[in-house]
Amino acid sequence: MDGRLPAHLEVAAILRLAESLGGFAAVIEKGERDSGTILLVTMFRGQAARLYERMPQLDGTRPFVLSREQSTDNKEEFFAYLTRRKRQDDDIWILEADIADHERFVASLPR
Repeated sequence: MDGRLPAHLEVAAILRLAESLGGFAAVIEKGERDSGTILLVTMFRGQAARLYERMPQLDGTRPFVLSREQSTDNKEEFFAYLTRRKRQDDDIWILEADIADHERFVASLPR
């Protein structure tokens, strides 16, 4: 056992945290209940979206790291990428958070 929280509990915590910081979050794609990978898309009132993914570190932590930003020139490419990721991995969770201070929000998530 690796000591990780089941994915559905972590997702619930992320949704509640977004609301407690004055934002809104929703599950866009529901993945595997216990061990699904979680992708987090943040945005605020129509600004460019950002994609955060958990990245294992050498010290054993797994922080969310910015992995992709939506281009203002080609906004659809960002969402096409998410669609491809979902097709590649049926267990994946995709969450979307509309929140003013995305950096503070992501930094406050458990590692």
